Amino acid sequence: MKAAVIESVGRAVVTEVPDPTPGPREVVVEVAACGLCGTDLHILQGEFAPKLPIVPGHEFAGEVVGVGGQVTEVAIGDRVAVDPSLYCYECRHCRDGHNNLCERWAAIGVTTAGGAAQYAVAPVANCVKLPEHVRTEDAALVEPLSCAVRGYDILSSRLGAHVLIYGSGTMGLMMLELAKRTGAASVDVVDVNPARLETARRLGVSAAAAGADELERPRGWDVVVDATGNAAAIQDGLGRVAKAGTFLQFGVADYATRVTIDPYRIYNQEITITGSMAVLHSFERAAELFANGVLDPQVFISDRIPLERYPQALKQFAAGVGRKIVVVP
Repeated sequence: MKAAVIESVGRAVVTEVPDPTPGPREVVVEVAACGLCGTDLHILQGEFAPKLPIVPGHEFAGEVVGVGGQVTEVAIGDRVAVDPSLYCYECRHCRDGHNNLCERWAAIGVTTAGGAAQYAVAPVANCVKLPEHVRTEDAALVEPLSCAVRGYDILSSRLGAHVLIYGSGTMGLMMLELAKRTGAASVDVVDVNPARLETARRLGVSAAAAGADELERPRGWDVVVDATGNAAAIQDGLGRVAKAGTFLQFGVADYATRVTIDPYRIYNQEITITGSMAVLHSFERAAELFANGVLDPQVFISDRIPLERYPQALKQFAAGVGRKIVVVP
């Protein structure tokens, strides 16, 4: 079959690889679409993936075309979105219910072959059936939405909160949509990319600006979310949190990224700094929200690019052009 392969640091190609075969409790999915994500760039940079080469792609959906001998939950022809999370279920964190912090954490498209291919293998437990009205090629959005749902689980945001989001790429926009639906009094977005700010305005943001200094909230925001992973944005955002407010590190930063904090201010103003890592008990809820129209795929997916152009799609994504880019086998 045809697949994208990150062969080595900085090098991605499209080539032929062997067709996958399902284990007893696995299925083979014919991929309808696979989204690109910042994690894919980190893998290209030599981070995250324990070894290369790897077939990337952890945001995908498709049709079941093969099932293992012990699979009864889905059948050939079912359309599914796939949770890429692979946990050991044995370590302390898994036993405590924090599977996303698994000591042997793994993921389809990060540590095992992923969905940037014609076919991909997944445990049947990771597959969520799609209702008839959901287009399979749009359902690659379920996985990033499940990460955003996890972020709001961490926030436990109260009604009437004033929210500031750094970044209006796919994830920042998803956090915007969820903030609107969790009772935020206002949701402001900061981004240096004017085109992306226009999308935030289209989705009904309270205010959008190139910098927080352009926004009028001298006492700060109850909730500040970084959806960029950018050091300058994170540093600025930490200083925008209101008293008793919360800063959520949601964007994926490079390993080497460093910022400074003011411990006395954190103590004196009872500021919470927290993080949200990937997916945890949120994939099924995200699939239901998606089926109920929480996101408009026509707004969120800006580019549908043939799998043959995966390296070019990565370059476009790295340049910040567009919103969610999906490759279509």
